[in-house]
Amino acid sequence: MRRAGYLLLLHKFAVDEMMTKMRIWSEEFDHAHEHDPIEHITSRIKRPAAIAAKLHRRGHPITPDAAREHLDDIAGVRVVCPFVSDVYLVHDLLRQHDMETVLVKDYIAEPKPNGYRSLHLIMRVPVHLSDRTEPVTVEVQLRTIAMDFWAAVEHELTYKSGGAVPQDFAGELTAAAEAAADLDARMQSLHDRTLPPRR
Repeated sequence: MRRAGYLLLLHKFAVDEMMTKMRIWSEEFDHAHEHDPIEHITSRIKRPAAIAAKLHRRGHPITPDAAREHLDDIAGVRVVCPFVSDVYLVHDLLRQHDMETVLVKDYIAEPKPNGYRSLHLIMRVPVHLSDRTEPVTVEVQLRTIAMDFWAAVEHELTYKSGGAVPQDFAGELTAAAEAAADLDARMQSLHDRTLPPRR
């Protein structure tokens, strides 16, 4: 039990590290560049019951060691950005600092069949303890406000439908995702027109 609690604490530290970086960048950009690429940030740590259930589904022993080895999403950070270009800007910032990118899934370039869009990263974050540095895996989701709105509503509809969106909803959800993507493209175009010309 103590080891399980320590595992969650390590992941909390990794999230704290990530959230601190994001808040610093947000304030810096707002002050120095007059455009903040981060609209808001949220985080979560998986509950022990959810960790155990996922390990069981995948056929792994329900132990802290198995959780750390086989699960990439015990810690999660979601970054919501105003524009699509901001999503990739924040991704570049993450890559330039002392975190290893383990995996990138670009569902913006290649959306899921239901229309879901987001940039998913698995990052290895160094957690500096008093006597050592521990690399801890964090799942990062980067998306625009429009993508986040669509994903939140889709999740709500799926939850209310018992885990599967009704068949007659699927087409409308996909169409709504396309409308959100069109809105993102229009807003990006307006944003690009406000930028000073390059010299």
